Parts: sequence; C-alpha cells; structure tokens
Amino acid sequence: MRKQKLGVILSEKMNKTRVVGEVVKRKHKIYKKNIYYTRKYLVHDEQNKSKKGDTVEIIFTRPLSKNKRWNLLKIIKTNVTTRINS
Repeated sequence: MRKQKLGVILSEKMNKTRVVGEVVKRKHKIYKKNIYYTRKYLVHDEQNKSKKGDTVEIIFTRPLSKNKRWNLLKIIKTNVTTRINS
C-alpha cells in the first residue's frame, strides 16, 4: 500500500507539475487550540489535466526529480469558477 492524500491544486505554472496543498489540523500542546497549516507537495501530472482550485487525490511514487515524489491519481472535483474565467 502506497500513501495516498487529498489536496487542492495551488499552482499550475510548471509544465506537467502541480503544487498541491494539504490542510493539516493539529492541537497545541499547552493551549489546546487548533492550529491549521498547509503542507505543499510537487505532483506529476502527465496530461496537464488539472487546474488551479481542483480537488485531487495523489499517490506516493519513486523520485521523479529533486523534489517531486507524488503522482496525480485522479481529479475528484473540478473548480468551475476557474474553468469559466480562464
């Protein structure tokens, strides 16, 4: 079983590469307050199908470049407003 994650496309400026953000929620050890932060992953998208704002599922793979270790598995939900404006 390889790792799989859900995230949102943050950037599509590179050819065949997308930046996917995963929102992580942690609880502060002392103050017990929820802290949200974003983890960013470089993802390989062979057909350049995904656009900014799409919700996608990614899967861990062998190293494809210096920082790229994830592959686009499928597009779960498309961002309609981004498709209309572009």
